[in-house]
Amino acid sequence: MRLAAILVSLGAVLAAVGPSKAEITYPWCAETGATHGGQNCGYSTLEQCRAALSGNGGYCYANPMYKPSPQVPVQRGRR
Repeated sequence: MRLAAILVSLGAVLAAVGPSKAEITYPWCAETGATHGGQNCGYSTLEQCRAALSGNGGYCYANPMYKPSPQVPVQRGRR
């Protein structure tokens, strides 16, 4: 009887688990260095990316993994 209660509880917990929505993907990436450089895809604007690379070398490019969130139309009240 106890085993059945545990299995039912476990099933309820697993059914409630969904994919995480905490991933944030930004539209711009910076690539630094020639061979042992780094990559940072945490820039909201091209200007931010360029400022981060200023004096360090490297280049900015559009993040191929970026998918903008859908725009929700603004509902306006009647006057």
